[in-house]
Amino acid sequence: MLTNDRIGRRALLAGMSAGAALAALPGRAAGIAFPKDFLWGAAISGHQTEGDNSNSDIWHLEQLSPGPFSEKSGKACDFLNLYEQDLELASRLGLNAFRFSLEWSRIEPEEGRFDVKALDHYRRVAATCREKGMAPAITFNHFTTPLWFAKQGGWEVAGSGDRFARFCEAAVKAVGEFAGIATTLNEPNLGRLLRVILPPPIVADMGKAMQGAAALAGSTRFSAAQFGDQDAMLPNMLDGHRKGVAAIKAGPGSFPVGVSLAIVDDQAVGEGSKRDAVRSYLNDAWLEAAKADDFVGVQTYGRNRFDARGIMHPPEGVELTQMGEEFYPQALGATVRYAHAATGKPVYVTENGIATEDDTRRIAYIDAAVAAMRDCVRDGVPVKGYLHWSFLDNYEWIFGYRPKFGLVAVDRTTMKRTPKPSAAYLGAIAKRNGAA
Repeated sequence: MLTNDRIGRRALLAGMSAGAALAALPGRAAGIAFPKDFLWGAAISGHQTEGDNSNSDIWHLEQLSPGPFSEKSGKACDFLNLYEQDLELASRLGLNAFRFSLEWSRIEPEEGRFDVKALDHYRRVAATCREKGMAPAITFNHFTTPLWFAKQGGWEVAGSGDRFARFCEAAVKAVGEFAGIATTLNEPNLGRLLRVILPPPIVADMGKAMQGAAALAGSTRFSAAQFGDQDAMLPNMLDGHRKGVAAIKAGPGSFPVGVSLAIVDDQAVGEGSKRDAVRSYLNDAWLEAAKADDFVGVQTYGRNRFDARGIMHPPEGVELTQMGEEFYPQALGATVRYAHAATGKPVYVTENGIATEDDTRRIAYIDAAVAAMRDCVRDGVPVKGYLHWSFLDNYEWIFGYRPKFGLVAVDRTTMKRTPKPSAAYLGAIAKRNGAA
């Protein structure tokens, strides 16, 4: 049950009323006809919301001073203890799906030892989703890994794929019977993308962080997924994905399994554009791997433009998000088409959203993104679901708690949840499956 001290009833009702009014405005996501089994939901991840994930590689990196993280995750949103309230809220808003991740560092705190209490916890989360009428979209690994795994060299060393598959085999036994869809890895191509889009000094700081973390851990091989040698990681992550899919599909349960990729609407500008070379570096190996899966997960936030010199700054005068990215929700249509054309597989939008304090802009973003999906569906592209990032204002890695991606605000002192009008707006779309 929801409690008034955590989620204000007036705030919820006010948000739903505002969302309903916005949904009724001409041209706002009206008249969209999506497949009857379409998933409308929102997403979170373990480390970013659960709190006190002290046995993970990223928690270890957060302790560095100086280090790449602007602040520590701490209690995060305390989803670990408040998941029932959050799932009740998501259900009341009208969502029929909820994406969350399994925290490997909780489930396998020591190599080969699986924590029964942690497995039971994630089983309860998945079961609660079903009880609330929502299909669980379960991510088996959302970036973070156990400290023991990182100290061994993480994804950079041979055998890491086998260790991940062993984890998947144990985890699916707890959650498989409830799963709606599953992904093995979240954005395994993001480490490469960061090296394309981030300024060189930040990339250099990431390398220094790895050295500092190794010293702190007493390991010369410490490696975290977004900070390490991406070329060394790639074959092992691909191996882990393939073996993880097999382990997950062994069940229990019968549900589609794939991988979620960070895909930007990359646009070529002028002669000699480096766009195609960059896209190949970022995506080719993973799109090829996805051809063997049940679907491909697309995670899109905007566009990048490339000329003959490389990545370009956003056009002068355009609206920017809190992440310094161009406000460009129509990118979703291009990336969905690109991923489907490259793989021949159905597409789930497993993340899409905007960092902003102005919730009217989030509503406008959702509106345009849904319209882009409508055009894809109209043209026969098999789009199967839309999971907005994120359900809660949460921890955004090196950027800390400043960026606001959530449909729901979180007071991190009291942990009170306050739904924003955008939460009710997306819920209204979900309730009518996009139709008027």
